[in-house]
Amino acid sequence: MTKNEDLIDRIESRGTIFGHPKGLYLLFFTEMWERFSYYGMRGLLTLYMIKLWSQNGLNIAEDTASLIYGFFTGFVYFTPIIGGWIADRYIGQRRAITIGGITMFLGQLVLFAMPSHFGLGFGLVLLILGNGMFKPNISTMVGQMYREGDDRRDSAFSIFYMGINLGAFLAPLIAGTLAEDWFAVKDATGAIVSYGFRYGFLAAAIGMAIGQVVFNLLASKYLLEIGTAPAKPEKVNANEDTSNQLNQNKGLSIEEKQRITVIFILTFLVIFFWAGFEQAGSSMTIYTDKYINRNFFGWEIPTTYFQSVNPLFIVALGPIFAWFWTSKYGKKLTTPVKMSLGMILLGIGFLFMLMATYGVQTQGVGDHEIVTKKAALIWLVMTYFFHTVGELCLSPVGLSVVTKLAPVKLASMLMGVWMLSSFAANIIGGFVAAYVEKLGPATIFVSIAIFVIALGIFMLLLSHRLSKMMHGVK
Repeated sequence: MTKNEDLIDRIESRGTIFGHPKGLYLLFFTEMWERFSYYGMRGLLTLYMIKLWSQNGLNIAEDTASLIYGFFTGFVYFTPIIGGWIADRYIGQRRAITIGGITMFLGQLVLFAMPSHFGLGFGLVLLILGNGMFKPNISTMVGQMYREGDDRRDSAFSIFYMGINLGAFLAPLIAGTLAEDWFAVKDATGAIVSYGFRYGFLAAAIGMAIGQVVFNLLASKYLLEIGTAPAKPEKVNANEDTSNQLNQNKGLSIEEKQRITVIFILTFLVIFFWAGFEQAGSSMTIYTDKYINRNFFGWEIPTTYFQSVNPLFIVALGPIFAWFWTSKYGKKLTTPVKMSLGMILLGIGFLFMLMATYGVQTQGVGDHEIVTKKAALIWLVMTYFFHTVGELCLSPVGLSVVTKLAPVKLASMLMGVWMLSSFAANIIGGFVAAYVEKLGPATIFVSIAIFVIALGIFMLLLSHRLSKMMHGVK
């Protein structure tokens, strides 16, 4: 038995919940609070930038705000390749997660304490750097709790993904309530005169702190030595064949190189999924604020609350997908097939946004535009539903397959490579959102729909070739 297999046995001896090690749920909880912090801030970010100074906003033009949002969310997914490399080579995943968590906590405090353009820039830089240390390493640790070929790994990442989205669901509701209700100033008609954005950022900081405290208190108990040291070639027992040890000390094998190539191909293809998906925080937020009828039985739903619709669907549907991937039918689907379906479903979702544009009537142009009729809420909800199902087909299984395909000594760095797709996607998405006003929402939504559906079909045709290059990994 290898040292790694012995470690996995000892972790499972600490007890399981629903067939998975308790350590999975510690990582679930830690990621939940980190995502609470990130999505609480993200749900407010665009509105915070575009609202007037008198409304406690930063009075930034919509197209510029969309670009800032795109570059911020893009670089959030660029720095993980650096953070993953540092963890693999020098400090291990656990220490990287703590450093990243503290840095993001400070970033949220800066946004709370410094409501200015400088505070925005400084706070976002800290969040970008902290996320780079945190994100690839916690995902890698999930995969390290399972043996190679364990059918539970896709299911584990679906459960872990529920943690991500439970935090993402709660965050906009809490941060949005603080910003648009409790700490907002309203006139006699109930319209918001000024917002309490900074208190939403404070809530995000507190959430980050909770996750870090719990993680550092319980990691040694439930994760044992996982993530405590940089990745090194695994040593085998003296009475075992040493050929594996010799192979690990050499360069990459042909099989490993082909598997890494698959990671890069999938990373490139999913750029276009995330470029469309991340419109939720920019163009779709602005569109919802202006053109969607948010009245629900006499109550106007705050715009920020809609950032919780996608994670609500994730939490509701996540257990179904976790079960399905381990069923006899789910096992027949390879990762490239699952991801191609996710791409197609995203495109279908944008067709519902196209339908929403037909229900809007306006008078005037630009700053003088008056909306005389808004689109029905159901179109937006259906968009989020299809986007969520597409995300569940693509994102958790993508995280899982990277941990299966990546050599141990490059695991965190290649997880960072996977996240580069979101780096490129968010920057592209920022430019797309900036052109909504020039080209019109209908043109943007239908263009995204056609492109990602076509790309999903291409990916489906390519899936057999990719599966051969994965050498038995599904």
